[in-house]
Amino acid sequence: MIVGFLLVLGPLVVLHELGHYAVGRLCGVKVDVFSVGFGKEIAGWTDRRGTRWKLSSLPLGGYVQFAGDMNPASQPSEEWLSLPPDERAMTFQAKALWQRSLIVAAGPVTNLLVAVAIFAAFFLAIGKQITPPVVAGFAEQSTARAAGLQIGDRIAAVDGEEISSFIDLAQRIELYPGGVAKLTVRRGEAAQTFTVPIASTLVKDQFGNSTRLGRIGIISEGLEWQKVGPGEAVELSFGYCIGIVRMMVTGIGQILTGERSVREMGGPIKIAKYSGEQLSLGPLMFVQFVAMISINLAFINLLPIPALDGGHLAFYAAEAVRRKPLGPRSQEWAYRTGIAFVLALMLFVTINDVASLLSFGS
Repeated sequence: MIVGFLLVLGPLVVLHELGHYAVGRLCGVKVDVFSVGFGKEIAGWTDRRGTRWKLSSLPLGGYVQFAGDMNPASQPSEEWLSLPPDERAMTFQAKALWQRSLIVAAGPVTNLLVAVAIFAAFFLAIGKQITPPVVAGFAEQSTARAAGLQIGDRIAAVDGEEISSFIDLAQRIELYPGGVAKLTVRRGEAAQTFTVPIASTLVKDQFGNSTRLGRIGIISEGLEWQKVGPGEAVELSFGYCIGIVRMMVTGIGQILTGERSVREMGGPIKIAKYSGEQLSLGPLMFVQFVAMISINLAFINLLPIPALDGGHLAFYAAEAVRRKPLGPRSQEWAYRTGIAFVLALMLFVTINDVASLLSFGS
């Protein structure tokens, strides 16, 4: 479990921070520290540019400290103003707004690109699924059959949104257990609309992890695969990643509205558990899991919460609109609040993870 966790989080954190580092260097910013992990330094070295590369004791993230970062909000200070002009020009605060925005966005964007590259490689190797959304049969318990669908019906849209494959149908049903779907069905030359209740089904994997999914009890004709070229593989990968982000947004919304249990949220302990499980299934499943976690890291970091990359970008957006940055005091309080929120969330998901593991073990 620990090995899997380190193999997932370690490289993704390094790549995330390398994104910040690379764009910062391209923009002419001096980097003081590149750290994998937080806390006390375990090992490290200083390169010829004066950057301290180090491994720290708490392996739950990492950071890049740019020259001039004398406070968490990267605000100009008296200490920064006292620097010689040539040194000040190499600091983060001295750069134009668009450069600072690119540097901050580079970390999450790198994580997204890692996921796109992994999924594109899968599409290139395996191809794309072209199974049409045609009803070939029904499960023993089928809300679709009860609603009036028949074998041979082709589902053209779900809730007014067109679909082209059975995977599209599954993605629009699985996330809404207990809900209702309006299916536009083509039967011969005619088009009909059916209101289909979505059954809530508890699905368990081979490790005993349970997930509540929506089901309407339709069986497809069978999987069909079609080879794709590099360009189409990248296009499909982007679409697949966007679909995952949409599922994440939907899931978070359902948790906030009480449609899903907060127990479905996971933190470091649950990630470590799943990492070990996926590693035991072989390299392909493990790499796919790495891509999923990479998207999660990008998504979380882009949330507009002070102390995260998205919080910095939100301040820069406000600065672009106001034509001047927010006041130091307001930024300082925002960052304190953001840090408190992140720490509280980490504590909550850790407790949630422990409770879930104890429940699973019993």
